Amino acid sequence: MATQSPEFLERSDGAKLAYNKVAGAAPGVVFLHGLMSDRDGTKALALADYCARAGRACIRFDMYGHGASSGRFEDGNISRWAEDAVAVIDHLTEGPQILVGSSMGGWVMMRAALARPDRVAGLIGIAPGPDFTEDLMWPGFSAAERDALQTKGVVNVQSDYDERPYPISRQLIEDGRENLVLRGPLPISCPVRLIHGQKDTAVPWETSMRLAEKISGHDVNVLLVKNGDHRLSEAADIERLCMVLDELTRRVQV
Repeated sequence: MATQSPEFLERSDGAKLAYNKVAGAAPGVVFLHGLMSDRDGTKALALADYCARAGRACIRFDMYGHGASSGRFEDGNISRWAEDAVAVIDHLTEGPQILVGSSMGGWVMMRAALARPDRVAGLIGIAPGPDFTEDLMWPGFSAAERDALQTKGVVNVQSDYDERPYPISRQLIEDGRENLVLRGPLPISCPVRLIHGQKDTAVPWETSMRLAEKISGHDVNVLLVKNGDHRLSEAADIERLCMVLDELTRRVQV
């Protein structure tokens, strides 16, 4: 599927979220991208194309400060991005929804599922990265980087996945601490599928195991891909994702 011009959902504060929508049957699919990614990533486009061919509703959107949406990335945080996801569910979808969260999107989908248990009928995490600001970023910062966060409010972090450094703000780290999901039980009862590559150098595959353990529901499966990396965007990875989606939709009551 080629990239398309977006429509926009206006939030109550005037911010605008760029989105593309595929009409179709329920349960619908909402794709949640990763940090510094957007709605036009390989997995998002492939999933939207698959849903279009299957006659299934699908929405992919850019969170605040990402892609074609308004706002600065540095001003975003997990609370804001979870609110974006909830707004999309509330205003752009009908009936039960399956959330598909990639990397950071996997954290956002957990917060959205907790906020809208009556609307979220299933979850698929692709290399989900819950609590990454506290468990992965913060321990990895040098003393100089921590000092920069305190004095300047932002530090530029190099990424293996983008030529541009990521401007990580102090408020992102602090807000992350208010949204941690791996510290206690998660009252989520819908079916959950977590897909994680064992060669993931950004988010350890053990994160998915920890997440599965915290979810209170019993219909939770973790699929480990021995040679999979963090992106999980090769043709075989996309095919696997679509198979998991098909299996999950059969379990959802419409």
